Amino acid sequence: MKLLTSYTGKLSEAQAALLKNHLSESGFEFRAVPYAKFAGAKDKLNVVLYESGKLVVQGKRTQEFIEFVLEPQIIGEAKLGYETVLNPELLLPRLGIDESGKGDFFGPLCVAGVYVNEKVIAVWKEAGIRDSKNISSDKKIFDLAKLIRETPGCVTSVVPIGNEAYNRLYSKMRSVNTLLAWGHARVIENLMGRRHRMNPAPVRAISDQFASDKATVGKAIMSLGREIELVQRHKAEEDIAVAAASILARNEFVTRLAQLGKAFGMVFPKGASAAVDLAAKEFIIKHGAENLAKVAKTHFRTALRAQGLPEPPKVQWKRSGKDVGPR
Repeated sequence: MKLLTSYTGKLSEAQAALLKNHLSESGFEFRAVPYAKFAGAKDKLNVVLYESGKLVVQGKRTQEFIEFVLEPQIIGEAKLGYETVLNPELLLPRLGIDESGKGDFFGPLCVAGVYVNEKVIAVWKEAGIRDSKNISSDKKIFDLAKLIRETPGCVTSVVPIGNEAYNRLYSKMRSVNTLLAWGHARVIENLMGRRHRMNPAPVRAISDQFASDKATVGKAIMSLGREIELVQRHKAEEDIAVAAASILARNEFVTRLAQLGKAFGMVFPKGASAAVDLAAKEFIIKHGAENLAKVAKTHFRTALRAQGLPEPPKVQWKRSGKDVGPR
């Protein structure tokens, strides 16, 4: 079994004091780290406690340190290796839903869903499946997406919303959240249409709460999706099913963005940045503003800047179930 080589957690003030004292008594060499209360290193093990209380442990001896020092002596609770015992819900058969491309000017919006059960989770335990935002390598995303799709018992669905379709839908809905809710509902419906392949049947679908009003997604759920519980929560990607869905969605987005680049003879940067602004202007020079909707999300402010058009005044953001303003 592959040993743990990195760990993050949260410590109280009292626990932080205990840890600092242990590091000092154990001969750790202290060093300065930006925004850290203290940091120590010894025998290829690095321990950093940040001012926020976040603890980061890295190195070959990470697992040993957690099992024999951190949990019994500092935290006073054994968790490592007992996650599913402490929280049996982690093994429940379920669907995880996530998306990629929402904040990217170029490229589609891709929504993906994954069914997992106890056997699937066991296969993935050492595979490094985590939220795609924490994986910087497109090659790693590709490899993990392949593993997810090929895992026996796993059922997947990906719904890519190409740019032309995205722009048509946005012009009707005038809300990214409403559009995204439709995409999530469509994926859930697709997966439930294959529930005969799921053993045991899923008890719930989990997704990130991207709208302040949970009813935004609930209203979009279709007939089959109403057969299971819908759970929306912040940081849902901490659930392995949602993390796997995020990987599939990101892989689809990256693949389709590269295909668009090849078709139009350009390299389309990800995200929204100065490099994206330059690429948008370059695209218009080469292919004309009338073709921008084929490769980009035209309600972003980037589209206006690229065409030399005035941007509307920015409206102060207020928490609501709608996302209607240009970016």
